[in-house]
Amino acid sequence: MPIYRAPVKDMNFILNEVLNIGKYSNLPGYSEVSPDLVSAILEEGAKFCENELQPLNYSGDREGCTRHDDGSVTTPKGFKEAYAKFVEGGWSGLTQSPEYGGQGLPHVLGFCFEEMMISSNHAFAMYPGLSAGAMAAISIDGSDEQKQKFLPKMVEGTWTGTMNLTEPHCGTDLGMLRTKAEPQADGSYKISGTKIFISAGDHDLSENIIHLVLARTPDAPGGVKGISLFIVPKYTVNEDGSVGEFNNVNTASIEEKMGIHGNSTCVLNYDGAKGYLIGELNKGLRSMFIMMNAARIGVGMQGLANSEVAYQNAAEYARDRIQGRSLTGPKNADGPADPIIVHPDVRRMLMNAKAFNEASRAASLWCGVLVDLMHSAETEEERQWAEDMVGLLTPIIKGVFTDRGFEYCVSSQQVFGGHGYIAEHGMEQFVRDARIAQIYEGANGIQALDLVGRKLPANGGRAVQAFFKYAAEVRESAKGDDRLRPFTDALGSGLKDLTQATMWLMQNGMANPDNAGAASTPYMHLFGHVLLGLMWTQMAKVAADALDAGTGDASFYENKIATGRYYVKRRMPEIKALLAEIETGAEDVMALDAANF
Repeated sequence: MPIYRAPVKDMNFILNEVLNIGKYSNLPGYSEVSPDLVSAILEEGAKFCENELQPLNYSGDREGCTRHDDGSVTTPKGFKEAYAKFVEGGWSGLTQSPEYGGQGLPHVLGFCFEEMMISSNHAFAMYPGLSAGAMAAISIDGSDEQKQKFLPKMVEGTWTGTMNLTEPHCGTDLGMLRTKAEPQADGSYKISGTKIFISAGDHDLSENIIHLVLARTPDAPGGVKGISLFIVPKYTVNEDGSVGEFNNVNTASIEEKMGIHGNSTCVLNYDGAKGYLIGELNKGLRSMFIMMNAARIGVGMQGLANSEVAYQNAAEYARDRIQGRSLTGPKNADGPADPIIVHPDVRRMLMNAKAFNEASRAASLWCGVLVDLMHSAETEEERQWAEDMVGLLTPIIKGVFTDRGFEYCVSSQQVFGGHGYIAEHGMEQFVRDARIAQIYEGANGIQALDLVGRKLPANGGRAVQAFFKYAAEVRESAKGDDRLRPFTDALGSGLKDLTQATMWLMQNGMANPDNAGAASTPYMHLFGHVLLGLMWTQMAKVAADALDAGTGDASFYENKIATGRYYVKRRMPEIKALLAEIETGAEDVMALDAANF
């Protein structure tokens, strides 16, 4: 059966040594976050995920969720009890505002716990993950009355949340949605329509589910300009805050899916359900994107988390599985064969995953700090810089991390050979579960288009220029140390090629938008390599300085440098091929008539 060990040591290294979160003591939530407290929170989170969630992952996948004749939905055996322990442990409110009962800790700690949850049980992690997105939207765009009515119970975890966008006839093109919102005399709206693919749409974990639903009023303008966002609880909420009557939100079915079977992905019918406008009328996409941007970073972390647990199992198997002899002579002379970890191609697969996991973890946690900075930094300049960085990095984290995460789940399965195809080892589940992350919350092609079409030109290219400046400063700080030359050389070369690719898009994308579209995915992956190379340069510099100081675990730091060196020397050369692909333009992509496909 599969195993999982939360990477607490690596998280502590990134938080305390690379990101040095102690320097943000002036920010809300950071003042009391000492290294000891961080370590204690991570250790407790690891215990919960390893002991409560991971044992349910395989069984939850096999059992799945069940819709009953009365329309109610139950989750797999053990999920309800595990969720009760999740609530009891206060995990739902870890980073939420103390005003509504949360602990107010930094978002970056929430990112750590989120990774652990996903690695241990992806399907379970989606229930609180959707709630977090809904809470973010209500916290920012909800009225004071709505905040007081819904947030305390959601922060506590007694109520959960969802986001409802997709309909049978429209996914990405939300301007086509048909769900109606008819205004009522009491200021509420009657919501009618069908939503599909609604993760955590119905279940038995919480006493109420707070749906956030996109709909349009009868006199709304067409397209995306006529979309509004509504809070629609499964059960109405009484004046005293207690749960009231059923609100005509009916579960028509549970989707039959490739993976994440332990999460109830539902078709929901809204049959005149009572809803409440959140934010401004016809400005619902703005509010929904608060949820979607948070969710996209979370989905990017699903790529990392699935890759991490798949890698851990592959490494364990490679150390134990005896098969063949080393090309350079027996390494297990007393046995009939050597463990397969002696074979270079097995190591290649493991190193690809390990090097990606550690760098993407650093990038994700850096983004967590940036989220805190953009909300709470002392100066407008700092807040703007952090907001620019988060906006720029979000499609890269979502698109690149899920593409690579799936790739490394597959290669980790490959380490097992035929055993990887057999369900009991759990590897095929990791592959199936990871696949969805490339699709939902905006398919990865959409992320690439968002990057090149919106994020690059925004504010005259302010965000990408800020990234170039920051990366150049990191590279400069690491120069002069021969141990770090592979990192600084690769980062310097990558930045040069990324600049060239960006200039090519500026010059050719405007002239022919298909050039931008054809270049978007290779550009996103080129940028992803530079981002991870930047993270490796930072981590290698910290590790080298620690070795010089003679502090900490020397083996850990030496391994960190060796793993990073693998990435910059073996993976970052892909940048040259991606640049060449970008500069070929769209002509060959668009050459065939549609009928010839």
